[in-house]
Amino acid sequence: MKNPSRREFLKTAAALRMTALAGGTSTLAAFNAMAAGERGKVKITDIKVMILQGPRTYTYVKILTDSGLFGIGEGYGSPGVGVKEGVLELRPYFIGKDPLDVEALYLGLGQRVDGSAHMLPRAVSAIEPALWDLNGKILNVSVATLLGGKMRTSVRMYHDEGPRNMLDKASCKEWADRMKASPAGWTAFKIGPQRGGAAAAGRGRGASAAAGTLGGEETTQRTGLAVRTLTTRELIDIQQGFENTRDAIGWDYDIMFHGNWSYDLISAIKLSQALESVKPLWIEDPLPPDYSNAWTLLTSTSRVPILTGENLGRRQDWISFFANKGIHIGQLDVRNVGGLLEAKKIADLADLYLLPMCSHNSASVVCNFAAVQWAASVRDFLAAETMIGNGTWMDDVILRDGPIVKNSHITLPDKPGIGVELNPDVVKAHLAKDEVWWG
Repeated sequence: MKNPSRREFLKTAAALRMTALAGGTSTLAAFNAMAAGERGKVKITDIKVMILQGPRTYTYVKILTDSGLFGIGEGYGSPGVGVKEGVLELRPYFIGKDPLDVEALYLGLGQRVDGSAHMLPRAVSAIEPALWDLNGKILNVSVATLLGGKMRTSVRMYHDEGPRNMLDKASCKEWADRMKASPAGWTAFKIGPQRGGAAAAGRGRGASAAAGTLGGEETTQRTGLAVRTLTTRELIDIQQGFENTRDAIGWDYDIMFHGNWSYDLISAIKLSQALESVKPLWIEDPLPPDYSNAWTLLTSTSRVPILTGENLGRRQDWISFFANKGIHIGQLDVRNVGGLLEAKKIADLADLYLLPMCSHNSASVVCNFAAVQWAASVRDFLAAETMIGNGTWMDDVILRDGPIVKNSHITLPDKPGIGVELNPDVVKAHLAKDEVWWG
């Protein structure tokens, strides 16, 4: 059968996507139609892994084939204990297989992803995006196209940084001026609160949640133990800090509250009430990660959107949140859920409940572009987290013509697959100890 042209495929993909959303047709209908004429022509010959070292560790995967084409992906880094070993453990399973059979390969792993004692979801989540990158190159289209089609050609990113001292208006103004002057053009900021005695003394840090703003402060001066309750003083400090931040940055920007799974239900409800006036885009992870009825009670009470999901895995972990109205917004990490296809299925499930999605991402630039490809295929997508776009060496891990983040957005590359190519010199300069460039 004649393989369809690129234009014909894109037209068919769009039609099949809308059919899938309406009637439950497989997300892969368009992909399978295009791949039909290419199956059996390419075989996987090897899988290689290397780790980069920076503020975190970054686990890179490369899938090689007998055609000379290859795909790259990124798994979990810090904390990424055992991810490299897991990928190498799975390597023999993939050798000799057809990369276009991506869903069959995933399902064929059986107990490795189904919750048994031999579970290796983060290793699978490292390999699977590399398969999609490879398949995009085989079929000469973007991963977003393979996942059902582009809903957008650029994806909004948000930045993890806040004022050094949210209780000091001068500190808030300094931060706001610096953010507005950033070449990345940031328009959204996720910020962790200041808590306890340090906040009251003006020593608390309102910097990035990713930097662990809540970690030390969560062990309060009151008991020496990690507690989930907010005192009245802490609640007032949080409210004042975020009001100062909103006053400094203005209403043309979005701010988000990062809760780091820190609170009990009553404190989370009080927190949502305290933050109403600053209209955060969302309150993130206010309760412990697993679903409980407390999530449903919180969302039914809060006038501020409630978001969680970065620690959740496959669809089975999400269904309770969706069906019981336990969140207003879902935020997944493609390195936790099993890869891009499972991420797409979770997003399609969220769509049935009219819930938008976001992307958590503390990874390097490679995973950023994989997540952007997924985000571009999601019907209702708000924003993606990123640690890049700040002019550090991480931006130079890939070959690029200009800034990666512009006007707080990453534009989808016009290249097939994920659309990025590693810069060997930069990668070699930042390999972790005893790691070897894969060539």
